[in-house]
Amino acid sequence: MHLGEALREKIPATRKNATEAVFEDLRGAILSGQIPVGSRLPSEEKLAVSYGVSRPMIREAMRSLQTLGLTRSRTGSGSYVISATQRSELAYGEFSARDLVEARPFIEIPAAGWAALRRDEEKLAQLVQLCDLMESETDSQTWVRLDSDFHCLIAEASQNALFARVVQQSRKALMQQSELVNLMADRRIASNYEHRLIADAIAAGSEERARDAMQKHLSQVEDAMTWIVSSPANAKR
Repeated sequence: MHLGEALREKIPATRKNATEAVFEDLRGAILSGQIPVGSRLPSEEKLAVSYGVSRPMIREAMRSLQTLGLTRSRTGSGSYVISATQRSELAYGEFSARDLVEARPFIEIPAAGWAALRRDEEKLAQLVQLCDLMESETDSQTWVRLDSDFHCLIAEASQNALFARVVQQSRKALMQQSELVNLMADRRIASNYEHRLIADAIAAGSEERARDAMQKHLSQVEDAMTWIVSSPANAKR
């Protein structure tokens, strides 16, 4: 396999676009059979050299391939291609994509409404700061972490311990979902805008606006996930 040789000169300079280019090249090679099922992929170090990118970028692309059910990591052995077809039911550890899509509206929408009524000035300041940081962040992994911080903080600001615990316990799955959606549906800019609307509604103390803004945000994420699992041949939305 001569992965990355044809793509190397075309990879954009930014981390997000470079990671996306690597991910799509590997994904396309697996789906087309160029890298057959059963093959062991080169090490992160070798792939980084082949593509001319950093190892964290390779690691990010590899995580998304595994989420799609195309590869599996074996401890001490490397990553292997296990399927040439994306699975229709994505999994993030102990939670599936369906679990998140079905549960989040019943937790995060009311949490946003309660946050608008109950948030204190400290939580509000932190929420606005997270929006500022996400809008200026260029590193995709840092953005994903900030995104999870944002949703956890809203649950905390609702002053409902159960909401806060559920969101915190699903944080790893939320980050994996966010990482995949960013790579395949390129939603970071749209998410930044939607997050700002949620924060503005909470700052205004409007329960109705906060619930509505969160509902629209989660609907967009659900649409992106539906597209990802139903259109495996598409490289971009």
